[in-house]
Amino acid sequence: MPALNLLFIGDVVGKGGRKAVQMLIPELKSRYSCSFAIVNAENCAAGAGLNLNCIQEMTNADAFTSGDHTWDRKEFESEISGIPNIVRPANFSKYQPGNGWMKLRNPVGGDVVVVSLLGKVFMKDSAYCPFETMERILQEIPASCKNIFVDFHAEATSEKAAMAWFLDGKVTAVIGTHTHVQTADARILPGGTAFLSDVGMVGGEDSILGREIDDVVRKFRTGMPSRFAVVENKIVLHAAIIRYDYMTGRAQTIQTISEPFNANDH
Repeated sequence: MPALNLLFIGDVVGKGGRKAVQMLIPELKSRYSCSFAIVNAENCAAGAGLNLNCIQEMTNADAFTSGDHTWDRKEFESEISGIPNIVRPANFSKYQPGNGWMKLRNPVGGDVVVVSLLGKVFMKDSAYCPFETMERILQEIPASCKNIFVDFHAEATSEKAAMAWFLDGKVTAVIGTHTHVQTADARILPGGTAFLSDVGMVGGEDSILGREIDDVVRKFRTGMPSRFAVVENKIVLHAAIIRYDYMTGRAQTIQTISEPFNANDH
């Protein structure tokens, strides 16, 4: 059975996260025999949003996804169309720049379709129904493309699980992002779709979701507006390894990993 491994990396936070991604992807690809790496980059620019300069610091990634912070950096609105391997949430308005899904070539075999979706439950941004959007996308994807990986950027675990079961047997994997906390529910659904509620982040190990602990605690204790500084050292990279049959698109196994990285050593 022709099987390949894909590396899916969680939300990248700040400069330390970008450096960890660039330095660790080759090592992780080699260690886990991965031929393709997808990275959620929506927090890579100082912890909120993304831009071309930050993406160019992570050239070892094969594809990038985003989420509710896609447009936090004004310059990205004009930059996104010039980046050939990035997707923004497909259920944003069609009048917004960029693509919600794309087909990319896996260098060792078959195509990889990468889809970005934004959840609606407990999310601030207005977006169309992700379920209806995904139904439309499945009709648009050529039937010959079997390997479909969905980044569902959502808050509610129930919404993420519902999407995975909704797409079971129709896509290779539904991987949740956004909460920055790696969950322990990785599994293969009966139809052959890999599922994980949240893959985690690439950010400070001693932090709160990649931000300085004291800043976040102060916000919760006082309720006052506060700037959350990004933790840029002692990074942990959270990711998932999905093994799949690239002829059928069915997932075989999924495992989570946590890889430490000290940015000050590089």
